[in-house]
Amino acid sequence: MKHPRASDEFLTILGVALRLADAVRVETVLLLVESPVDWNHLKQHAMGRELLLAADSVAALEGAEAAGFPTILLSDDANTPVHEKLSQALLNAVADELAPSGARVVAVYGGFDPQSIDSISLVDLSDHLGRLTVRDLRKLETRVPLDTMQSVLNLALDIGREGREGKPVGTLFVVGDTAKVRKMSRSASFDPMKGYSRKDRNLKQARVREGIKEIAQMDGAILVAPDGTVEAAAQYLDASAADVTLSKGLGARHWAAAAISRATKAVAVAVSESNGTVRVFQDGEVVLRVEPFRRPMKWKARDTDQSVDF
Repeated sequence: MKHPRASDEFLTILGVALRLADAVRVETVLLLVESPVDWNHLKQHAMGRELLLAADSVAALEGAEAAGFPTILLSDDANTPVHEKLSQALLNAVADELAPSGARVVAVYGGFDPQSIDSISLVDLSDHLGRLTVRDLRKLETRVPLDTMQSVLNLALDIGREGREGKPVGTLFVVGDTAKVRKMSRSASFDPMKGYSRKDRNLKQARVREGIKEIAQMDGAILVAPDGTVEAAAQYLDASAADVTLSKGLGARHWAAAAISRATKAVAVAVSESNGTVRVFQDGEVVLRVEPFRRPMKWKARDTDQSVDF
């Protein structure tokens, strides 16, 4: 099937991205696409570079691999924000060894209009993904699919950054090995997820993610199945931390995360209430630490308790 050529605007922005990559000595150029184009024509404008293509549908990448482009297929939720798509693409690029874990990447995507390529970002993977290596990712992927892991991480970062109603929120997700984790947990109070269908409990749905942000304020862990379904919330975890060693300053939530990840094959994701930092635990150890974007700053009016958000 013949596809239309990329627009002049598209090619102009791509040209700027390629010159940026040359200037800062970046090898990987990632392109988020929404629909197929004449891939051979695109290759002619790639200035000899290999472009890495990512999209959230098979149709958008039709013919790309045959034309010689490496591709990444993202989750197909049309409501996924572009920054989450970008994060998922970067995570998969490292996992598939299409980009080195500590490298920088020039990303080209539709930041304002998903149907139009209009934005360029220079992303440092060491800052974005911490010191997570391909080996770490492969270990995570054997237990939890990367798309589910990415959904949980993005949600955890949102909670760490936004809190709820202006207040910081800490929470704990336990992902995978659900049957064993359920045996080692009990309700801390009532389970707010009880009675909902699996579809209405899946984190790949935007409205479900928003609902979980409310539930995150409750005590207890949120249990997530490998397919992204929230199996239970407000759960007390009964796993021994006797053999766990953590850095000073980490509280009960992090000890519980480490303990359950050591006692089971689950991956635990803890959000710190104090600073919003997200830590991923596997086998009782922190394998990834991600700092969210800065929380909104609060200014207190002089001699009053009134605060103003910016």
